[in-house]
Amino acid sequence: MKELKHLNKYFINYKGMLLLGLIITVFARLFAIITPKLIGDSVTVVDRYIKDNSKDLSQIQDELLLNIGLLIGATLMAALFTFLMRQTFIVVSRRIEFDLKNEVFKQYQALSLNFYKQNRTGDLMNRISEDVSKVRMYAGPALMYSVQTITLFIVVIWYMFSQAPVLTLYTIAPLPVLSIAIYKLSVAINQRSTIVQQYLSKLTTFTQETFSGISVIKAYAIEPQTQSNFVVLANESKDKNLDLVKVQALFFPLMVLLIGASNLVVIYVGGKQYISGEIAELGTIVEFLIFVNMLTWPVAVVGWVTSMVQQAEASQKRINEFLKEEPEIKNHTENTTPVKGKIEFKNVSFTYPDTNITALKNISFTINPGETITILGHTGSGKSTILELIGRLYDVSKGVILIDDQPIENFNLKNLREAVGYVPQDAFLFSDSIKNNIKFGKADATDEEVEEAAKLAAVHNNILGFTKKYETVLGERGITLSGGQKQRVSIARALIKDPKIYLFDDCLSAVDTETEETIIKNLQKLSKNKTAIIVSHRISSAKNADTVLVLKDGEIIQKGTHSQLIDIDGYYKELYAKQLLEKEN
Repeated sequence: MKELKHLNKYFINYKGMLLLGLIITVFARLFAIITPKLIGDSVTVVDRYIKDNSKDLSQIQDELLLNIGLLIGATLMAALFTFLMRQTFIVVSRRIEFDLKNEVFKQYQALSLNFYKQNRTGDLMNRISEDVSKVRMYAGPALMYSVQTITLFIVVIWYMFSQAPVLTLYTIAPLPVLSIAIYKLSVAINQRSTIVQQYLSKLTTFTQETFSGISVIKAYAIEPQTQSNFVVLANESKDKNLDLVKVQALFFPLMVLLIGASNLVVIYVGGKQYISGEIAELGTIVEFLIFVNMLTWPVAVVGWVTSMVQQAEASQKRINEFLKEEPEIKNHTENTTPVKGKIEFKNVSFTYPDTNITALKNISFTINPGETITILGHTGSGKSTILELIGRLYDVSKGVILIDDQPIENFNLKNLREAVGYVPQDAFLFSDSIKNNIKFGKADATDEEVEEAAKLAAVHNNILGFTKKYETVLGERGITLSGGQKQRVSIARALIKDPKIYLFDDCLSAVDTETEETIIKNLQKLSKNKTAIIVSHRISSAKNADTVLVLKDGEIIQKGTHSQLIDIDGYYKELYAKQLLEKEN
């Protein structure tokens, strides 16, 4: 259970409620053992009346009625305390589940982009849902039934010893056999539970990717192949679950067998002792029979609890693997560090750790607040990497990035990213209303501010064309909108934020040239005292830029203004001539 030690901090947080639950459990079990005692006394009263008819029948009836009344009262009290026990332990387990899910989610947000490139979304989802649910079973039902079982065993066996020590020893003789069997089976359950969770992650990942890429699957008419792959994976998962269930299925038959054996022992040994006079009252044997059957559920629960603990151990191990991951990008200061907007790259080189591809080689340039830089180049030339480094999504491999003449690592990570309005190449929108997607850039924005940002991004008229206008709820990843509309909504999200630094990563590729020019003009008005970096494949984005950088294979091959570069033979002049010809045609 070493992996489950991670939960100890949560148990400490809720130690008050757990202690209360323990006290309630003790009271519940104390009332529970009164029931067999009252039934045994009633049998003894009847037995003595049969042996000795001198007693008045009405007196016997009065004793039996009193016992029945006490029996009903004890049962109701035991039920009440059992209800309170469940309320205490199960509530604690739900709170621990809440805390653990938040811890996992917080860790997910803290981890670097490289982590998400190495791990699949379905697996991440499975660990925060299915795995945490398995752990909750340990923190709730498993803990509750363990406390209940231990308390019941202590109280019942102590009472049984006080009544008939020899008979008690015979009665509990099968329990060590049960303990050994549980130990052997628990090892197998732990191993098979781990495999089951792994296959569940694979299944979740497959279905998540299928649903996300359903348009591609339909376009290529590969539904039968996808279905076939799913069936194969589902059957493998089913087989692993059956392997686990087969082991778990051994618990209950084994327990019923051992409890039945204990009943036979009580009847045989107890009967002999009663006949010989070692046990004075017949009711004692009846009590023992009830106690043995009362222990049936707790003994059965031992197997169930063991199974839950083993599954929780396997799940917590998978969760701990992610919780132990150290974010590659760390915040080095908690102090507030305002950003003005000056950016300087000094001999910066960067190699992606997951692919070992060198994206930038010895890059140097400076951009001051109020200036705009446009970066052009072929696909894979390193344009997007520059923007990712400015947002500290990665740290440089060599060289240094300065923000306001200070190393970028010296800035509070939250302050740095709050100062950046980033529009990625692949526009991502959430399954929410258009208004809320724009307000993602500024949570407290008014409706007027939202509309103004949409107008600046040249998407306001498109939104008004929808039936519900700004309240239109988008499909997953914004599938309701066209590519150009998604890009412009993403731009509106960045504009409403009113950041110090604008980073546009080829986010105008899906809009026409006229709309692009409108957005660029609006951006120029907004960024008079701000820094703007625009990655593009179009010359129109570079015409009014203060500086144009042309990249090739991670190196700057051209640098200057639009008017300077069109007079120099090279990539920029060729691209300008090509796009001018396309526009004329």
